[in-house]
Amino acid sequence: MATGLPEVTEGLRHGRRTWFVDGKGFAWERPFSKADLKRFGTETPPDGPILGVAVEDLIEKEAVLEANPEAFFTIPHFDGYAAVLIQLEVVTNEALREALLDAWLACAPDRLTEPYLER
Repeated sequence: MATGLPEVTEGLRHGRRTWFVDGKGFAWERPFSKADLKRFGTETPPDGPILGVAVEDLIEKEAVLEANPEAFFTIPHFDGYAAVLIQLEVVTNEALREALLDAWLACAPDRLTEPYLER
């Protein structure tokens, strides 16, 4: 889905698959680190593959988390950071597609977003 957006490239950042636009990562594979798992304590962490995506700002982050709490979540590592995590085995294709587009829009330059939105 991500590579279907204009000028998206796929590469590695911190050893994880990441999707970039104009040199900015807007979506990335995000397995839990040992520190992340420790912070869950006795709570069971979300299962399956996890994708991180950028959001416009912290207000957008809260709105996304409230709109789809079954699939979208955050962890303390992302406190104060404009990004959310997505459980890929839970999220619908429509919600994932929308999250990737919103992430792309948050990171892409105006020279790409303006023509895309005018289509």
